[in-house]
Amino acid sequence: MTQASPPTTRGALARREARLAWGLLLPTLAIVSMVIILPLLAIFWISVKPVGIADLRAVTPIVRESLRSRGEAYRIEYRVRNSSQSKPIDGVSFRDVIPEGVTLGELPEVCTLEGAVLICDFKTIEPGFNERLQIPVTLGTDGDTAEDMTEGSAPEVSGQGDNVLTNAEFTGQNFARIFDGSEFWQVLWATLFYAVFGTIGALVVGLFAALLLNKSFRGQGILRGLFLFPYVSPIIAVAFTWVTLFDPFSGSINALLIQMGVTEGAINFFGQRPLALIMVTVFEIWRYFPLSFLFILARMQSIDTDMYEAADMDGASPFQQFWYLSMPMLLGILSVLFLLRFIWTFNKFDDIFLLTGGNAGTRTLTVNVYEQAFAISNIGAGAAVAVVIFACLLVFSVFFFRFISQEEGL
Repeated sequence: MTQASPPTTRGALARREARLAWGLLLPTLAIVSMVIILPLLAIFWISVKPVGIADLRAVTPIVRESLRSRGEAYRIEYRVRNSSQSKPIDGVSFRDVIPEGVTLGELPEVCTLEGAVLICDFKTIEPGFNERLQIPVTLGTDGDTAEDMTEGSAPEVSGQGDNVLTNAEFTGQNFARIFDGSEFWQVLWATLFYAVFGTIGALVVGLFAALLLNKSFRGQGILRGLFLFPYVSPIIAVAFTWVTLFDPFSGSINALLIQMGVTEGAINFFGQRPLALIMVTVFEIWRYFPLSFLFILARMQSIDTDMYEAADMDGASPFQQFWYLSMPMLLGILSVLFLLRFIWTFNKFDDIFLLTGGNAGTRTLTVNVYEQAFAISNIGAGAAVAVVIFACLLVFSVFFFRFISQEEGL
């Protein structure tokens, strides 16, 4: 009886190959982790900090030196200021080397002269501090002395200020601000409406377009190219075209509706509730259905045609062939497209901003990030909204992979 070889050799070889594989992948994993995780951690950190746009500038003392003259009288002027309007700076001082041939006059109280080095000590300067020190000087007979004063080395400045981005000051006001009142829930509702119906609409229109072009006929290639036009066109061009066509005063669509007797007056498609939200959702469907169309058409063309011929011989109607044969084959790609399109639509900013600017009930979470961070200059609140977006998409992804993907066999 022949004995089987012990599995120890194969197990050791498998472990060695696994270690080699992880070793080769480690640099890539480290780079990807830094690119993804570090910005995400930065957003979480800023979301609990009282940070405005002005706080992004480092809290530091700034000293500018210049040589001024009035007639034959010269003076050195040092402009000292605090870069922050809200944080003091401790231990502020600067040192400046005085060129040879230059004699200083009366010094301010904060300044002393040690040999050829001028030292000015301000100790602590308050927020918004801005002061000019003027010191009269006597220049030597050398004509290059004035040029040496202006083009010499800059003063060495020292001082330590508190940086809100790195200190231990935290706040929950950013989240309290965005969750306060009914405004947040209106924004969340607009975001969900836009993402859900925009995603489903793009998938449905893409499915019908794929069914239409799944048959061979003359001009099929040209029609496929035309179907891709909304997706490949620059967003600024198509958004401007839509705004111009639906303009209530000079738009062609309003003029056509009035001439046909559909409406008595002009309709402000992008300026009134809830029509504006419906219009930006329709724009989302129109612009991004070609992506779904391409994936679905590629999957449909890979399905074996023999079963369609068998179903046709058994008397199955076109709808029955589609529902019982095509749909089970398409559920996988439709699920993946729904996941990707929902995430992309939920994060969409440029389309809405170009069409309505977030007005008339079209203010989504991404537009809210922009308004909080840049329109109101509250970077912390903008980061807090970004954290909310991340949490919503995380919950959706967990739900998708926990329930939907298992049903579809993904």
